[in-house]
Amino acid sequence: MPEPGLDQRIAAVRQFNRFYTQRIGVLRNPFLQSPFSLTDARVLFELGRRDKPAASDIARSLDLDPGYLSRILRGFAKRGLIGRQSSASDGRRSLLSLTGSGRKAVALLDARSQADVAAILKNLGEAGERRLVEAMQAIEGLLGAKTEPKVPYVLRPPAAGDMGWVVARHGVWYGRDYGWNERIEGLTAEIVADFVANYDATRERCWVAEREGENVGCVFLVKKSERVAQLRLLLVEPQARGLGIGARLVAECARFARQAGYRKIVLWTHSILTAARHVYQQAGYRLVATDTHDTFGPMLTGEIWELPLSGSGGTKPIKRSRGAARAPTPAAS
Repeated sequence: MPEPGLDQRIAAVRQFNRFYTQRIGVLRNPFLQSPFSLTDARVLFELGRRDKPAASDIARSLDLDPGYLSRILRGFAKRGLIGRQSSASDGRRSLLSLTGSGRKAVALLDARSQADVAAILKNLGEAGERRLVEAMQAIEGLLGAKTEPKVPYVLRPPAAGDMGWVVARHGVWYGRDYGWNERIEGLTAEIVADFVANYDATRERCWVAEREGENVGCVFLVKKSERVAQLRLLLVEPQARGLGIGARLVAECARFARQAGYRKIVLWTHSILTAARHVYQQAGYRLVATDTHDTFGPMLTGEIWELPLSGSGGTKPIKRSRGAARAPTPAAS
């Protein structure tokens, strides 16, 4: 016998599916006012967030038929959106990467998708936005893989008051835990003010990590030059550490930097910030230079780390020098 009420629950789920697909515009043709279908866009997004994947990696990640994916990739290649190269470890394995045109296409899709979601959230208010995100996280948690339980937190763009929070928390945290003076708060305020005054939406981002209605982390990715991005002001509150938030924030910076066409990300940190250094190392960053200084009171060893985003690259030998009371050019991470 059918389970009592099962038909009604199935109907409710199907009704929600129809409502949601219509509301977020996945049925529109063209998708996001682009020449791409929804599946095309998802493949492009996946290529943008990965570093030279094979077609099999994309097919497995998106659960696509390999033959269907192959036709999509051939179309991308004809339009000059992707390139291929043989794997150094296995010549039979072809690695994919976005061309400059491909990165521009992904950046445009990303900007339009973000604008569409912002329009959906526009009239909900802060409480409504939180309820919506929590409901979506509940759905994802219930339908997601049981072997990978997710801690409920969300990465979002900054909202009113967040920039002040970034400055205050850097001052409190570094002053309380490391004995740094007020100059760290002043430097943070300068970085934040420069970001707000000169924000370039196509090349820069700020993410705020929120958990249970409270800010628990942040990071900024800013333009240092046409080819070099800079990761700045990474912070995760003590009560939220161990949840993978720092690694996720750093990964989002790399994902966006690739889409924006940067060739490298640089950052400045300190030898005593062991947790942050571990996150950077795990993400593929390499230490390339050091400099001692007493800008924030105690004598510190500042470190410059780099992450190449394309090409064989490699890192330069570590340079060690004796600094004065002035911070190195790449400013606080």
